[in-house]
Amino acid sequence: MPSEKSSAGSNTEIQNASIQVEPPAKKESSDGFYDNEVLNGDTIEAPKRGLLGYLTIYLLCYPVSFGGFLPGWDSGITAGFINMDNFKMNFGSYKHSTGEYYLSNVRMGLLVAMFSIGCSLGGVAFARLADTLGRRLAIVIVVLVYMVGAIIQISSNHKWYQYFVGKIIYGLGAGGCSVLCPMLLSEIAPKDLRGGLVSLFQLNVTFGIFLGYCSVYGTRKYDNTAQWRIPVGLCFLWALIIIIGMLLVPESPRYLIERGKNEEARISIAKINMVSPEDPWVHRQAEEIIVGVVAQREQGEASWKDLFSVKTKVLQRLITGILIQTFLQLTGENYFFFYGTTIFKSVGLTDGFETSIILGTVNFFSTIIAVMVVDKIGRRKCLLFGAAAMMACMVIFASIGVKCLYPHGQNAPSSKGAGNAMIVFTCFYIFCFASTWAPVAYIVVAESFPSKVKSKGMSISTAFNWLWQFLIGFFTPFITGSIHFYYGYVFVGCLVAMFLYVFFFLPETIGLSLEEIQLLYEEGVKPWKSASWVPPSKRGGSSEKIETQKKGWKKLLKFPKSPDQALSVHNLTE
Repeated sequence: MPSEKSSAGSNTEIQNASIQVEPPAKKESSDGFYDNEVLNGDTIEAPKRGLLGYLTIYLLCYPVSFGGFLPGWDSGITAGFINMDNFKMNFGSYKHSTGEYYLSNVRMGLLVAMFSIGCSLGGVAFARLADTLGRRLAIVIVVLVYMVGAIIQISSNHKWYQYFVGKIIYGLGAGGCSVLCPMLLSEIAPKDLRGGLVSLFQLNVTFGIFLGYCSVYGTRKYDNTAQWRIPVGLCFLWALIIIIGMLLVPESPRYLIERGKNEEARISIAKINMVSPEDPWVHRQAEEIIVGVVAQREQGEASWKDLFSVKTKVLQRLITGILIQTFLQLTGENYFFFYGTTIFKSVGLTDGFETSIILGTVNFFSTIIAVMVVDKIGRRKCLLFGAAAMMACMVIFASIGVKCLYPHGQNAPSSKGAGNAMIVFTCFYIFCFASTWAPVAYIVVAESFPSKVKSKGMSISTAFNWLWQFLIGFFTPFITGSIHFYYGYVFVGCLVAMFLYVFFFLPETIGLSLEEIQLLYEEGVKPWKSASWVPPSKRGGSSEKIETQKKGWKKLLKFPKSPDQALSVHNLTE
């Protein structure tokens, strides 16, 4: 590797260099994916894509989004491990009065929480690699760390502390993925598809949870360590998929331009959009990124204190990122999964593994809806609807649990009718969560920060997500054992706060490029008016054109042909 001195000198040369963009060449022929048009004046229309174009973009981005599978897989298999006899025999305590092995509340809480601690530290520790080595190589490194943690876990035998150490290291890698993968997705995705492509990360989280449930369901009848070692061993297959995928995915054009590799940046933009690097639209996209990079260089080298800058509105975005990621855990989603077995037992489903698969199925298919609609209805509407709907579900769920589930006391038979009603609202709640907050929280964090401090801002924000997951995972067994279903009312209060915060402080960013989002924040647009904000490059004469294109809500049902059309549709239907 180059020395620090030479690296510093290189950076200085890049900063002082005059960045030149070659004049766009005329396109000689169509590539079969798009049909480009150059409008009168300087406005260049974005590529129009057909079904093959959409499919290609999603396939290129999928290996990056698969990083979400790693934390999801751990959640799925851990939920099964705590009920496995061989796992409890290896890492639990022996109760002489019953002659059985068990996991104490403390050890069970730590089993879940240690992974979250590792994720929190990993996101902060490895985010720096994205700025120094590039997004793709950084992802490969954190996946290798993840594999080391899996090796330590799978080799554990009757030593619970060894398993927990492996769990922390395992979490370091998964936590790094939770920052780096959404970061890369947000930087390579076309702006009109950015929400859906970043949502793929959360879709893979739910896919990992679902397959994790299925895995432990399939191994639950083994009477040896294969019960839990097979699911842990499958981690190596998931890691290998990501590493191979990084060979196919283009590097972030913003990272490349920051390193002075302008030509490689154009190739990256062209590859993800399936057009020629000499296409005029590609040159225009590169110019916009260069302008943003130069503007940030003029502010000096990035440092941690830049996160607290009020002038550049970074502090406001950091607070938003932290709170959105905190609220993601305070929705109460993990509370539902914790109490799922108890609720389903009340209507005759006594197999906890079957319960998990039912909840995991609802979770997975609901997230698919988010991928399809988030770039059509916007971030604010998703979050506001999700908070309101989850609040209604939680009030009903908690009230039935407190008043109706055990009409004759906790030791008496439960009410089957009340149990059925709670199952319905459990599934509807998970639908509302998975189709709104679960993916959109990652989108908001991934697209809010300027590239200069993006790795730092995302790592801090995501760390709070894992910190709260640790707190909820560790303390929930104690809280629910004390106040039972009254715990749901705590989350109701959190959901009210979430709704109010989103309405008053979170701007709409649908259809905007990352550079345009920066301008949105700098202009100080009121969040509740941000949906009608138009970037400076599209003001003036374009407003007359937009005015003549109003076609009502039916236009939302069609896939937009270009990022500019996606923005126009959203503005017109507000």
